[in-house]
Amino acid sequence: MPRVATFNSLIAVIVLGAFSGLSFAQKPLTLPPPNIQATSYILLDAKTNKVLAELDSDLRKAPASLTKIMTGYLVEQEINLGRLGLEEEVQISVNAWRTGGSKMFIREGTRVTVSDLLKGVIIQSGNDASVALAEHIAGSEFDFAGLMNEQAKALGMNSSNFENPTGLPNDNHYSTAADLAILTRALINDHPEQYELYSEKRFKFNDIDQPNRNKLLWRDRSVDGVKTGYTQDAGYCLVASAEREGMRLISVVLGTTSDEARMRESQKLLSFGFRNFETQTLYAAGSELRAEPVFYGTLENVGLGVVEEVSVTVPRGYYKDIQAEISVPSQLEAPLTAGQIVGQLKLVLAGEVIYEADVVTLLDVPEAGLISRLGDFIFLLFESMFGND
Repeated sequence: MPRVATFNSLIAVIVLGAFSGLSFAQKPLTLPPPNIQATSYILLDAKTNKVLAELDSDLRKAPASLTKIMTGYLVEQEINLGRLGLEEEVQISVNAWRTGGSKMFIREGTRVTVSDLLKGVIIQSGNDASVALAEHIAGSEFDFAGLMNEQAKALGMNSSNFENPTGLPNDNHYSTAADLAILTRALINDHPEQYELYSEKRFKFNDIDQPNRNKLLWRDRSVDGVKTGYTQDAGYCLVASAEREGMRLISVVLGTTSDEARMRESQKLLSFGFRNFETQTLYAAGSELRAEPVFYGTLENVGLGVVEEVSVTVPRGYYKDIQAEISVPSQLEAPLTAGQIVGQLKLVLAGEVIYEADVVTLLDVPEAGLISRLGDFIFLLFESMFGND
């Protein structure tokens, strides 16, 4: 088939929708968050990791029982690795039984399944259950804390240090709102089966029925987690997550003055996010964005796409104003391998790049035979001599 002329350089601009007719200056891109009565906080979209509001989110604070999110995360890691079973029984030590603070009320010398202990940690916020699991997995609280810190480092929680699995006071035990959001996002994405436990409102063990301390589970049907915390040093804290119409938000509120305050301030943050922002998926992973001519290959065209799903979080009403810019070289030459980076995708809103990703080939394009390659060479030679500038 005859070749068609190519551009000297190729930048395709795709407008995702018709402009609304209002200038960007008339609609502010940044929206002021509500007044949140907390020492620090953060609100982010769980899918895109876009921060929607924050205040001193890198300030180190005592995390109290929010620590147990990491404890539960590590338990699930052990289960997934095949080193721990949900029906495996754990011998309860004197140390676990004597641990103060909130309790599951396990008894020294008894054996309790990992499944029940995990519910005790997540739903009842049991310090005793947290210690029992830590000792069973690592041998001691100290060694388990080492595992917690290794996992924190792997997740990018660079401003956190754990000294125990419970969150009981320790001067060297700290985290930040931003780090706790990282951890919660990892929990939701990596361990969805365990995350379902965070929405359970009650758990009865040893004839003692205890409610989940996260009262937002009763107040807002879209809320399905995550964890409360309180010590005198930490104040009243809450990590919350909610999903509405496919959009999931995570809020972390640290250092409020009461149980009621942490619920109220968390709900204000979540409502602000859902009301003012939207998250949309533009391209599925591996979907074709466009097809481009290939020279010296067995195929005349190759599809180009992105490796991962492309989703963005933007202020409501702005999605249609996003422009997608796809830049690739003026000519692609075989051989090409599937997944080879050949260009770049940029999403632009109001003159600001809000997303960047590599553009890759979706198919292998082997090198063609000598005669076909010679034909392409002659075509390109004539184009360079007589083509448009």
